[in-house]
Amino acid sequence: MTTSSGLVAVVERVRTECATEALRAECVYDNSRRIAPFDDDRIALPIDAPPTETPVDAVREFELPRRERGLEDLLESRGFTDAEIERAPRSWAVLGSVILVEFGDCQRRGAVGDALLELHGAAETVLARGGIGGVTRDPDVEVVAGVGDTETVHVEHGTEYALDLAEVMFSPGNKAERVRMGEIVDPGERVLDMFAGVGYFALPMARAGADVTAVEIDPRSYRLLVENAARNGVTDRIDAVLGDCRDVTAAADRVVMGYYDAHEYLDAGLAALEPGGTVHLHEATPEPLFPDRPIERLESAADHPIELLGSRVVKSHSEGVVHGVVDARLSD
Repeated sequence: MTTSSGLVAVVERVRTECATEALRAECVYDNSRRIAPFDDDRIALPIDAPPTETPVDAVREFELPRRERGLEDLLESRGFTDAEIERAPRSWAVLGSVILVEFGDCQRRGAVGDALLELHGAAETVLARGGIGGVTRDPDVEVVAGVGDTETVHVEHGTEYALDLAEVMFSPGNKAERVRMGEIVDPGERVLDMFAGVGYFALPMARAGADVTAVEIDPRSYRLLVENAARNGVTDRIDAVLGDCRDVTAAADRVVMGYYDAHEYLDAGLAALEPGGTVHLHEATPEPLFPDRPIERLESAADHPIELLGSRVVKSHSEGVVHGVVDARLSD
């Protein structure tokens, strides 16, 4: 097996899957090399640039095995020039049977998509990923290769998500946050998920034993939310509500506000939160203003003192803007 020296991100072994997805979402993961142990407790993940959003233990030069046949090799065999290969995507996400790719200025997208399908034999469709728009977070995607079926089932840490990636948003870069939400809730805890989507956070929390009121305004996402609750065997722990979260009356020990403009809904979220409860406020924030701006918004909206529990960058949102989340407790 041939090896190649290059940059690696060193992470704890238990974080391998989450860190890999985060590095892919950040577009710094190097698909031409394989993952390998770094030491007894840590893993070396191949990267082609230092990550700016993904937490890692270290960035080092390290020798890793090369993939026997990567995307660059496939493109070269198909007659791509060096310049065309240089513009090809360096990372992508495989969600069930769909490959989701940000192509940028890549040329010959169809041929690149065909090569990706050859690289990932179980995949059937390649989608070019654009932006997300509107209150219902509608995705802008284009089929560039394969059968064109955008419906799939994606599995993360045992949670199954039925998706239609042409109609509903699903962010690969939020994987670590989805996992975290399933780890921090207690059985029987009452949760209000104000922007539930297809169950991004509601499903891991319900699988962990929480009782979740999951509110979604988009009928397409709501349909998949109900299907996913049944698929994961948590229908009895998810109360799915179709409508505006500001119109829902609930008493919650934890409120999840997983929407970039969630601060506009803080009055409703804090009204539902019991004293001593925890709120998770997501926001798209200019990097220099995070976490100060969402913390100030929380403190301004709350009738009770707020105890800051922590903050983290979930992923890069756009140039100079981060998707972050602030955790805070409403004092008794």
